[in-house]
Amino acid sequence: MTQEKYHIGRGHIYDGQGGEGYIGDLLLANGKIEAISADPLPRNESYQYVDAAGLWVTPGFIDIHTHYDGEVEIAPELSESVRHGVTTILMGSCGISMVMGDAEELSDMFTRVEGMPSHYIKEILKKEKDWDGPAEYLQHLDQLPLGPNIGMFLGHSTLRAYVMGLAASLSSGNQPSEAELEQMSAILSEALDEGYLGLSINLLEFDKMDGTEFRSLPTPSVFANWQEYRHLFKLLRQRNRILQTVPNSANPSTFFSFIWESRGLFRKPLKTSMLAMIDGKTVRGIHRIFGNSARFANRFLGANVKFQGLPEPFDVVTHGFESPFFEEFESGTDYLHLQEAGDRRELLDDNKYRKRFRKHWKQRFAPRVFHRDLQDTAIVSCPDEELNGRSFRELAKEEGRDEIEYFLDKVQEYGDDLSWYTVVGNDRPKELNWIINHPDCHIGFSDAGAHLRNMAHYNFPLRLLRFVRQQAAEGQKTLTIGQAIYKVTKELADWYLLDTGSLEVDKRADVTIIDPNQLGDELEETQLAGMPGLDSYKRLVRRNDDTISHVFVNGKLAWKDGSASAQLGQQKLGEVLRAQG
Repeated sequence: MTQEKYHIGRGHIYDGQGGEGYIGDLLLANGKIEAISADPLPRNESYQYVDAAGLWVTPGFIDIHTHYDGEVEIAPELSESVRHGVTTILMGSCGISMVMGDAEELSDMFTRVEGMPSHYIKEILKKEKDWDGPAEYLQHLDQLPLGPNIGMFLGHSTLRAYVMGLAASLSSGNQPSEAELEQMSAILSEALDEGYLGLSINLLEFDKMDGTEFRSLPTPSVFANWQEYRHLFKLLRQRNRILQTVPNSANPSTFFSFIWESRGLFRKPLKTSMLAMIDGKTVRGIHRIFGNSARFANRFLGANVKFQGLPEPFDVVTHGFESPFFEEFESGTDYLHLQEAGDRRELLDDNKYRKRFRKHWKQRFAPRVFHRDLQDTAIVSCPDEELNGRSFRELAKEEGRDEIEYFLDKVQEYGDDLSWYTVVGNDRPKELNWIINHPDCHIGFSDAGAHLRNMAHYNFPLRLLRFVRQQAAEGQKTLTIGQAIYKVTKELADWYLLDTGSLEVDKRADVTIIDPNQLGDELEETQLAGMPGLDSYKRLVRRNDDTISHVFVNGKLAWKDGSASAQLGQQKLGEVLRAQG
């Protein structure tokens, strides 16, 4: 096969270092950046010429928080990220990875939490899984025709279930023995030796198990105690690797517990990546509390804490009750525990259940992420098209009815065919600008590959660029374009120990070319589209194919002018990236 060589000419080069760049040329050869120059480089017929005049040439973007662990087995090109200029993604987030264990148990830990079609994932894992450990899993990924590069976390729930057995790992009365703790450490050590970035932990109690035997229990990480966590943290500190953690939103003190654990006074700091810095509607100002706490700990306690954040409104489409936010309260989980539509309708017909639902829905002081304001909703699609575009409160008021009863009636009548939209946070531009400018906020948290019918944040780097241009045009102090590109490239690569993220001679040729004139309203528009390999299943996406001119992964063309290259999904473009240093 002929080695691909490209001459990218006269583009505005942003090298990922944070500067405002220059007009220049770039040569790609042998998977590396061969030359970069502000002066025109001589044309050579052995290089394919890409005219980048008027376009931005940037490092490929990095997505630090995905759940592609299931999709990578179905369609390893991961095209929904590549099409937006993302050339490196991280997997194994939120305590769950496919590194080891029984295929069915792995599926049950993963699919309900991440809003994935369980029957697809379970069957593909049963068919494909021929690995059982950190090294074997990376070898498996290395053999796939990857689209983007992949970096890996070891999931703590996966590790705990593997060592203790799933049943024992799902009981707070069963803590690991000394021998089991040592086995966990040995497996984590092996993973770090193989180049895993670190360990992910999830304390969210409303992330629930799928399947039948343990259905609706929280995932295994929730049942561990701090002695177990700290036993594993020691190894991460020693190796300068990363703890990715999801604190328990029902117990906000866990956010500060993880910040305290990161402190580095008289010891190495624990590199901690935490979800999430969001201007939530339920508790206004919480993002500033978290951000200022991280700043204090990093400056005065020797900590190394970074929050993950989105550069855009955190919006969600829900089908009936099918959304993780309905797992926040008991009656919502009771509904989602049932798998048959008829059983769900019958539950909604029970006045005792409705009374409990009302009580839980109206709890004012219970910690939560979802605002539960029925005025702040809009019906997206419904068999009764006259309801589309209107809020549940507005419609209930027209009929002189209680809004919660009206809402439950419509879910009972239409089930998952009732789709509705709301914004959970990041709705105030001033506060969103504060978040993206915060030195301890990493831009990411896309959840790409998960919550397929609920969220569509695959194009977050492009929306960041659009947002900072809008802020600057309005006279607001914000990131420059060069600084924004740094936030989604080299800043992340350096902190996550990845060999990518900048445009430098002899560095990895992960390159994205953008048409800045196309950073418009289409970046916000959603649609439903079929998934590669699962054509009957529709997921929510935002597609802006006029914005991305070219995407190169390791010097190979992955995307051009709104279409995948012929080799995306057919040949191996991306690589498994091991932690550096």
